[in-house]
Amino acid sequence: MVKKTEILSAMPIENKIHIFRGQRVMIDSDLAELYDVETKVLNQAVKRNSSRFPEDFMFQLSDEEFKILRSQIVTSNWGGRRTPPYAFTEHGTVMLASILRSQTAVEVSIQIVKAFVKFREILTSQAGLAKKIDELENKYDDQFKQVFEAIRQLMTNSTQVSSIKKGRKD
Repeated sequence: MVKKTEILSAMPIENKIHIFRGQRVMIDSDLAELYDVETKVLNQAVKRNSSRFPEDFMFQLSDEEFKILRSQIVTSNWGGRRTPPYAFTEHGTVMLASILRSQTAVEVSIQIVKAFVKFREILTSQAGLAKKIDELENKYDDQFKQVFEAIRQLMTNSTQVSSIKKGRKD
């Protein structure tokens, strides 16, 4: 028998992490699939425990954000959900595991947290790479500035030497 966590290890959870309102989030339907419950059941559990989900743990996407999400995820025009989904931050996904109270929820929650950590590491490494590029750019800008100054000096010296040879002083 294949465990749910073995399946999750092969699934790219990182692909289910989106950025909305400057936060990394997962959508309720993706979480429901991972936790092996219906989206409706997940959202009902959240509503029964709403005090556990402050705005920095969970929020509902706006209509505009929902349109952006739908454009990223190919969905049919005639089927699927009609209302904007809920988005859960990393903390919200952990809280979900505590209210769903199943072994699957615990195992999946661990995989989700690992995915958020991996995502954070990727972003951090990209920020580090961007910083290094900026440093190299500044370094080479200075070197090119020196090269251009040297060329100007050579041009100035060349003009002066040429003038002296012709018997003129500029």
